Order: sequence, then structure tokens, then C-alpha cells
Amino acid sequence: MDNQGDPDITFDANGVCNYCQKYPQFAARQFKGHAKGDGALMQLAQSIKASATNKHYDCLLGVSGGVDSTYTAVLLKDLGLTPLLVHLDNGWNSELAVRNITNLAEKLGFDLYTHVINWEEFRDIQLSFLRASVVDIELVTDYAIVACLYTTAYEKGIKHIISGHNFATEAIMAPSWTHAKSDLKNIVGIHRQFGNGQFKTFPMMSYWQKAWYVQRKKIKITPILNYTNYHKEEAKVVMKERVDWRDYGTKHGESIFTRFYQNHLLPVKFGIDKRKAHLSTLINSGQMTREEALLEMQKPLYEADKLEEDVEYVVKKFGITRKEFEAIMQLPVRQHTDYPSYVTSHYKWEVEWSQRLKPITRPIKKIFGLHVENNYV
Repeated sequence: MDNQGDPDITFDANGVCNYCQKYPQFAARQFKGHAKGDGALMQLAQSIKASATNKHYDCLLGVSGGVDSTYTAVLLKDLGLTPLLVHLDNGWNSELAVRNITNLAEKLGFDLYTHVINWEEFRDIQLSFLRASVVDIELVTDYAIVACLYTTAYEKGIKHIISGHNFATEAIMAPSWTHAKSDLKNIVGIHRQFGNGQFKTFPMMSYWQKAWYVQRKKIKITPILNYTNYHKEEAKVVMKERVDWRDYGTKHGESIFTRFYQNHLLPVKFGIDKRKAHLSTLINSGQMTREEALLEMQKPLYEADKLEEDVEYVVKKFGITRKEFEAIMQLPVRQHTDYPSYVTSHYKWEVEWSQRLKPITRPIKKIFGLHVENNYV
């Protein structure tokens, strides 16, 4: 990690950044399986089975065809759980991603539900974010995935959403590189200013609706990989053997747009190379040495011919000219909070009352061992 594109980073006298300084403290809370062994994982699986109200599925798992969600599905199979696999198709899947998801469902014998967003509708929303010149263009997809999981769980009467997010490979992320992933107000506000049309197939879940799902309907998201000694490279070996999974060669390579966003849009327009955070996390979790990570950082984000191929594909799929795209790349960077946002309204209110109630909630959490799940330092 360095200070390029990250105004929140600090370093101690030994050159260790604040994210790495905090890592051990958060790891002690997040890694359930490290301290308790398989017992904690088996207890969790039994609890999920016992609380299931749907006679066909005891949990729900979002799948993308990537490493984390695929390995999570294999783990659920080994634990004797029966998840409904849910996939959000936003029009950017690579052929390999489709093949990986199909193999996963067939070889494990799990049912798969795919929610397809109308491409013209999703294209319009994504383009509005590009024109708004905000950093987290992937907010559109990430929000839709979460909304789709919650609404599907509610409709199917499923209480447990299993997540492939995990602390071992995704703990560190600079706050300024992303935006609150539940901020529907931001999506609607930006689209109203820069887009056209209506939301018809795009999954919707308001601030209060999510609160109702969580507080009233008791739908819970569980990052189950935090209960295991999850090692990404070892997981790939298992997946290739069990479900004929094929590697994309890059993080989030299952989505053509995500690959383009992380390897071109972010570094060129915003000065952000997310490999720094991803590799720093792997160093902290003992899956890579710093020397190996520095060698990895010397590799180009894109081979020249592949970059040109992806630029042409993305521009054509969006239905804009190369000149329009280059003009978007030159727009001044804006903050998400320059537009309507839950961060400056609902979340601000939530934080204020959370601080006021802390003298009451803190001892309660301590007595019952409660804490909010969070995968990021």
C-alpha cells in the first residue's frame, strides 16, 4: 500500500500502514474457525439446518463463477447444506463465467436461479455513473446483487444468505476507493441526473426495506469462509477437481466490465490500483510474501492488445463512440456525496444515534458477544 489515490492512509515509523496495523485486531474478531477449529463451522451448519423454514433450501448463496463463491458452494455441499444458488446477470458475464456457474450447479446438484436485468436498462444506469464521474461505478452491480439476494431470500422464506466475502483475501480496502453498497438513493439520484428510462428489472431495496428484512424477517448474511482456514490457491485446486472450475487469470475476471473497471478505469482515471489492497491482504493472511507481492505488482495490469480489445468491446456494448468514452475519462472526478445519498441523510442519522446509544449497546454486545459482521479493515 502507498499514498497514491488514498488520502486516508498513514504510516508508522517502520513504514507499516494503518490498514496493516489494524489487521491483527480485526482478524481476531473475524476468523471464527482459526480459534475454534471445525467445531464452530459444524455448529454453524447445524444451526442453519435447524432454523430452515423452506422445505427445499436451508440457505441461499450468490454465485458469480469466481473463486470465493464457487468454493463456498463446494463447502456447503460438504457440510450437507442445500442452498439455492442465485446469480445476477447484468449483461457482462464472460463465456467462461457462464460455463463455471453451469458446471457448479450441475456437478453439486444445486438449483440455480438467475435474475436477468434488461440490458438497455442496466446500460443506462451504468452510463449515468460513468458520466457522473464517481469512483465506485461497480456500486450499481454490487447493490443489485445484495438487493437480489435479500428479496429472493424473503420471497422463498429463506433466513440465511451465505456470502463468499471473506477476511482472508478481502480485508483491506481504502475507504475512498468504494462507496456504501446499499446506497439506492445515490443510484437513483445519479440516474435521474444523467440517465433516462425507468427501473423495471433492476433489483430494488430501500434503506427501510433492508432494515425490515434484517430486523423483522431475521434474514442474516453469514460470511462462512471466515469459519475456515481459507487459502485461495488451495481452493482453486479443490474447485478444479470437484466442479471442473477454470481460472480467469485475474481477480474478478468473470465479469468483462469489472476486469475493465479495475484494470483500466480505476488506475487511469482515478489513480487507483486495487492490486495493492488485494495483495496486502494476502500478505497479512500469510498466503503470500511481500517480495512475491512486489513482483506481482511489476506485471502490467493489461497486455496492450487485450486492453485495446476490451476498450473496443466496452465502447461498442455501451453504444457510445470512442471519442465519447475518452471525454468521460477526462471529466473531473466527483464525490458520490455530491449527489443524493443515504450517506448524507439516513446513514448520518444512524451514526449519530448509534453514538448516543453506545453506553447502552456496548455492555449488551459485550455480555452476549455480539458484533456487526464486517469484511473490511
